[in-house]
Amino acid sequence: MYKNPEWSYSAVLYEMNLRQLTAEGTFNAAIERLPFLRSIGVDAVWLMPIYPIGLEGRKGSLGSYYSIRDYKAVNPEFGTEDDFRAFVSAAHAMGMRVLLDWVANHTARDARWISECPADWYERDENGVAKVPWDWTDTAKLNYANHEVWRGQIDAMRYWVEEFGVDGFRCDMAMLVPIEFWQEVSAELHSIKSDIFMLAEAEEDNLFDRAFNMSYQWNVHHIMVDIAKGARRVWDLRNAIHSERARYPREAMRMSFTSNHDENSWSGSEQSRFGRALEVMTAMTFLMPSTMPLIYTGQEVGYDHSFEFFERDAIPLESYRETHTTKLYRTLCALKHKEAALAAGERGGEMIEIENNAKDCMMTFVREVEGSRVVAIVNLSPYTIHADFCTGIYAGAYKDVISGERVSLLDHVERDIEPWGYQIFVK
Repeated sequence: MYKNPEWSYSAVLYEMNLRQLTAEGTFNAAIERLPFLRSIGVDAVWLMPIYPIGLEGRKGSLGSYYSIRDYKAVNPEFGTEDDFRAFVSAAHAMGMRVLLDWVANHTARDARWISECPADWYERDENGVAKVPWDWTDTAKLNYANHEVWRGQIDAMRYWVEEFGVDGFRCDMAMLVPIEFWQEVSAELHSIKSDIFMLAEAEEDNLFDRAFNMSYQWNVHHIMVDIAKGARRVWDLRNAIHSERARYPREAMRMSFTSNHDENSWSGSEQSRFGRALEVMTAMTFLMPSTMPLIYTGQEVGYDHSFEFFERDAIPLESYRETHTTKLYRTLCALKHKEAALAAGERGGEMIEIENNAKDCMMTFVREVEGSRVVAIVNLSPYTIHADFCTGIYAGAYKDVISGERVSLLDHVERDIEPWGYQIFVK
């Protein structure tokens, strides 16, 4: 595994759906949103695919971001190459990194490679027609048995790093192509930019073998949703967290989230999926070990909406304003930045549990490294819990992160915790 970039340990990632972020749906309009995102505490912006979209089999009127005609061009819907260059420059000037979404498994069915490259760049059926992966009927499956495909992909990825200065890639369905391909990608990209950052949309164990810095935390996310719906209890989440720490390398980062483009468009808004549990689950994405939290387009203002995936469905201007949710994210981002105990990868503190009297409903835990200690009390249930636990060596004077008040954690704590309630204390 390559060393994680220094900026990534305390970072908060933002997934930008350009089509829906602004009324214009362009790079230039998105530039105007960057100061607001930076003020919340966003450190890196992951852009959904910015490339031209195929026409053959197009879904909806605008098509899927993930049906790509040309890996080395900009979708005119969003602007020009110069507009994208200006977006990257503006983000960098504010101290933010820019990641591009990369789709290595397939192209559009009318992609340039279909007509310009040899037939064996694609997997084909008995009639010589490029195969459709899964039910993605607007795409054509690339043939990774042909190493020239690897070279074509790497050449295109290098283009965006060398010509535009992007800082890394979120790699779509990374498990569908060979890990050896991603290892070759990482080696080449690191040779031209030593702090490149690689995020895999996958959870396989081998992703961190000289390929990726971070993977999706899908399993934990789904457990959190199930807990919010009453389908699972807290021990399932506790077991999953501990299992992951044993399963992955110490330096491996996991992306924690309550939403992203897939969850939002196909499963509903985070408000509809989490209900009253949303705020405490949002806090958990910042508190769990090894994680980098994700904020998806609209979450920064608490926008309760499931975006159309293949159409313009932009956030109304009047809805893009500071809300309670904005303030919550700003508080949690500041906590993530300040407290070394919450760092991702090998830098952060392990999750040390404090035994409590309601372990099927509540988690009480500490994350600590030298000079930084965070104590969390989270009620992950729809019930008022009369909490009873002993803090032991963690008793003392703290600051309540949410209220800002100075408090004392006694050796023996006994108090009522409201449904889906939580408290976060820093030493």
